[in-house]
Amino acid sequence: MSRIILANDGIAANAKLELEKLGYVVDTNHYEGEELEKRIQEVECIIIRSATKIRESLIDKAVGSKLRLMIRAGVGLDNIDVKYAESKGFIVRNTPSASSAAVAELAIGHMFSLARYIYISNVTMRNGEWNKKAYKGIELAGKTLGLVGFGRISREVAKRALALGMDVIYFDISGESSLVPECKFVDLDELYANSDFISLHIPFIKEVGTVIGDNEFQKMKDGVYLVDTARGKVVSEDALIRALDSGKVAAAALDVFEEEPTRNEAIYTHPKISLTPHIGASTSEAQDRIGIETINIIKEIL
Repeated sequence: MSRIILANDGIAANAKLELEKLGYVVDTNHYEGEELEKRIQEVECIIIRSATKIRESLIDKAVGSKLRLMIRAGVGLDNIDVKYAESKGFIVRNTPSASSAAVAELAIGHMFSLARYIYISNVTMRNGEWNKKAYKGIELAGKTLGLVGFGRISREVAKRALALGMDVIYFDISGESSLVPECKFVDLDELYANSDFISLHIPFIKEVGTVIGDNEFQKMKDGVYLVDTARGKVVSEDALIRALDSGKVAAAALDVFEEEPTRNEAIYTHPKISLTPHIGASTSEAQDRIGIETINIIKEIL
């Protein structure tokens, strides 16, 4: 009988080939609704990325089936009800290290894009405009970068920012870290007050809700730049628009959104927002590393 792995949001071609060499049938079709409820009962492992959500109702359908392992091919686990899945006997894993460099480089790229108006001049020039005098930017060197969260990705951002000559401060709920000693641990209010750029690297926790709203924006330095490559729901999009329109925030960069794909026209048409469609881990190298890490998990568990 075939041993089936469902990669419901796709998988790197080399990883698929390696799994097939190990004797698995790899289904890369995308299922939703009742089709997914049926298919999940027929596989030993399901691999997902950002698109698929594994909630309690879907988990209940898989109880007593062949399914043993759920893998989030990426960092966050917020699209799996982990505690509930584990309470029903399923093993849940993710690939926390594979995409750190890719997301960090995107965050730094967005900082350059904001500082030098790359994001908007690319649009206006295509409209036949030559706004040279309007796009007087700033340099990253000498600016203070505040990192909210200091996990794997955030530490990779810090290393790159330090190489660019930025001063790096950070806050993390776990406290001070010795992993990047050149960075200074501060409390959140101090971070908000002193950062020229703020980059978010925290998960969205339903019980906590939005982390950055009107109150937090008011604590920030006037003309701050905000970058979010973490989770869209940690920032209130309505509050961000108000902060941009008032000038409190000079510009913002978003790779993640409250709803994906985003339908918030005020966000995707705003002239002070640099946008990417949740591509933080979308590099060839990161996807290869995610594939390798996923294969190692499957070898270990199954």
